[in-house]
Amino acid sequence: MGGCFSKPKAAEVKVEVVLPEKERDKEELSPNGKASPLAYKSNGTARHYHHEERPNVLNPYTNPKDVVEASVCHAKDLENGQMREVDLGCGKALLIKQNGEYYALGHKCPHYGAPLVKGVLTKGRVRCPWHGACFNIATGDIEDFPGLDGLPKFQVKIEKERVYIRASKQALQSQRRTKVMAKCIALSNYSTAITNILIIGAGPAGLVCAETLRQEGFSDRIVMCTSEKYLPYDRSKLSKSMDSQADQILLRSKEFFHTYDIEVLTEIQVVNVDTKNKMVVFKDGFRMEYNKLLIATGNTPKTLMCKGKELDNVFTIRTPEDANRVVKLASSKNAVIVGASFLGMEVAAYLSEKAHSVSVVELENIPFKKFLGEKVGLAIMKMFENNRVKFYMQTEVSELREQEGKLKEVVLKSGKVLRADVCVIGIGASPTTGFLKQSGITIDSKGYIPVNKMMQTNIPGVFAAGDVVTFPLAFRNNKKFNVPHWQMAHMQGRIAALNMLAQGTEINTIPYLWTAMFGKSLRYAGNGEGFDDVIIQGDIEELKFVAFYTRNDEVIAVASMNYDPIVSKVAEVMASGKTIRKRDVEMFIHHGKTGDIAWLTGKGS
Repeated sequence: MGGCFSKPKAAEVKVEVVLPEKERDKEELSPNGKASPLAYKSNGTARHYHHEERPNVLNPYTNPKDVVEASVCHAKDLENGQMREVDLGCGKALLIKQNGEYYALGHKCPHYGAPLVKGVLTKGRVRCPWHGACFNIATGDIEDFPGLDGLPKFQVKIEKERVYIRASKQALQSQRRTKVMAKCIALSNYSTAITNILIIGAGPAGLVCAETLRQEGFSDRIVMCTSEKYLPYDRSKLSKSMDSQADQILLRSKEFFHTYDIEVLTEIQVVNVDTKNKMVVFKDGFRMEYNKLLIATGNTPKTLMCKGKELDNVFTIRTPEDANRVVKLASSKNAVIVGASFLGMEVAAYLSEKAHSVSVVELENIPFKKFLGEKVGLAIMKMFENNRVKFYMQTEVSELREQEGKLKEVVLKSGKVLRADVCVIGIGASPTTGFLKQSGITIDSKGYIPVNKMMQTNIPGVFAAGDVVTFPLAFRNNKKFNVPHWQMAHMQGRIAALNMLAQGTEINTIPYLWTAMFGKSLRYAGNGEGFDDVIIQGDIEELKFVAFYTRNDEVIAVASMNYDPIVSKVAEVMASGKTIRKRDVEMFIHHGKTGDIAWLTGKGS
């Protein structure tokens, strides 16, 4: 999807673009599908559902009633490098002027609906102020994640010094566009035991890999397999919105997988990968050959090693059912969270208004100390305490005591005994790579798969992405890190797909994460591992601050609360290859200019 743009003229400028593809039926793109398009049978065979005749893709402008054209502003109202949210009567658009050219896009980020006018505009793209997703202003395509869809792109013209936008009403209302994708050309001719590209794992890395392959025109067979019973869903919501049902958080619907011939095998476990013969073996004995392979199996939650860990009301949050049961058991009861991790703290925040009591047990003395530093960690801890969450720090669990087969008390090594009707374990996770031990694929001492910048393992044709990998992080001098972020899994899946197609694309994205607790959002970009100082601007007690994490003289990460869009600004500067120096941050904070963050684009080397 692209366009051709003419240079501005003195009297009249017309900008013509390729019009966006009409969105498919809402149900097809909504996260409400319930079943896999490929049913897996216990005898090791797979059956395809027969596809009905596919719907035709219509041009949204063939129906005049679906078109709106409106004058939105005077041409002089917009300077180069400016954005404006404009109203077309039946919906809004984002109007951008850059290098003398005008662009009009959907005004909301398709991920969570953030207003893009409050985001960051740089050379040729706009970055979401909330979660860092980036969109090409000429095409609307998504260039960095999270999220799956791009933005609708609208026609712009200038007549008699007035700016006009012509758009599809449906696109204005939907605010999202799915990129054109290929379909499998000969799906029915395949043996169920042979696939061209096999993806082990159905999280964001696996899904984006499959979608990218289709977007790039790959028309051979694609199979995804997962040990879970659901199509790919947003696991990050399990600790933030624990009442969510599985069909409410699916990333794509059943119809989407049907339409683009992406096969999904559910409730199936890979137990061995034979890289010499390019074959995987499933737990029930079924075997499948592949040409290219992606390993994106994610993490497995760690469990306690004490007595009582197997009790019925002790949970690691892994599935929607886990989250739903925890909420039900905690209602007006006593909940204990073991581990002040992001998952543990999000669960504690969610349960604080539902449970009679919420207690957090943590080995460290301050939550998030290693990740966010002492001052930020203490401020977040105080916010939790103000919301009735009790902390038991610098201790750990020695026993989970039962009564009639169910947990009733959590005994700490400090000697304290906590009443508990439900317990959630959030003490970290390990990469799910045990099935690769005999595969020849290199696994490091912690169980991670080392990959290069193209997400390739040591075995030709075998790629890995997501939480299971360590990879060269470009802005940290290509040192290998494991970055288990939702956003990073998306990008790694895309890079793997492009290199399966021999495009030679290297990963060069900036890690970006966020969390929400008690209505407050914490945003974070970069990688602060090994930071030696934290420079804070703002009122940390009021949770309105920005924290710069430095190592030697370089800013390597930034976190903020109620300080948008500075994290997205820093992420964009880092992505441009510039270095933000500690001394520059200190100088501008000293002069009180951090609120006006334009300096970030000009400083550094």
